[in-house]
Amino acid sequence: MRIRPPAVAGRFYPADARALRSLIAEQLGETRPPPPEIGARRPKAVVVPHAGYVYSGRVAASAFSLLLRPGPPIERVILLGPAHTVPLSGMAVSSADVWETPLGRVPLDSNCRNRLSALPHVAVDDRPHTMEHSLEVEVPFLQSVLPSGWSLVPVVVGDAEPGWVADVLDSCWGGDETLIVVSTDMSHFEADARAREHDRRTALSVLASREGEIGTRDACGARPLRGLMVASRRHGLRPELVSTANSADAGADPERVVGYASFAYEPVT
Repeated sequence: MRIRPPAVAGRFYPADARALRSLIAEQLGETRPPPPEIGARRPKAVVVPHAGYVYSGRVAASAFSLLLRPGPPIERVILLGPAHTVPLSGMAVSSADVWETPLGRVPLDSNCRNRLSALPHVAVDDRPHTMEHSLEVEVPFLQSVLPSGWSLVPVVVGDAEPGWVADVLDSCWGGDETLIVVSTDMSHFEADARAREHDRRTALSVLASREGEIGTRDACGARPLRGLMVASRRHGLRPELVSTANSADAGADPERVVGYASFAYEPVT
């Protein structure tokens, strides 16, 4: 069995299972009611940040909490995030059989992986996954809000056109049994007030589905995010803003903040 072990446990989130469960439960318990624009259905896709839980966990929890709503069991999670550690042209899927976190192991969906690896611009390559945090930090949240029985399709997105990413999503889109998660932070290392305005403009571009306005200075996961924006139009989904914050809200240097936002995508009614 090929196991992808956790690379950032003890850094981005607790390595101790009990402490990790406690922190996630605390952050989920602190979520506020979602904005009225968000319907009562469980979203098809969510966009969540990927910094250390002390900084972005509450914003991530605000979107992950929506997955606790009633609905058919989720059997598969397509998880996309940017490449931070290895230069990557196109996209990479993991060859592992399972991904491991302090909360246990999650099996990978080999059938979906095979479909994706047959696409142009997609390779089976573990190097971009080995130390990548943008995907890993979302898995304990998913383990906490989803009943057991689901499988994972982790995709690191490098230099890739929005249409290529949308084609990946189309290949494993499925129905209510398939959830899509895109991992991205927002602006990086600007002063607090400037960062909040920058992130406000980016959020407006997401809500208006204007992916051409979003670059990697606006969101480190701009490429997977833009792909989701294209796919959401193909499938008739609309985005709604769930919550925003930045690292200064958690006590970090207000002169060099990182922005966070979460979004939920649900069918247009």
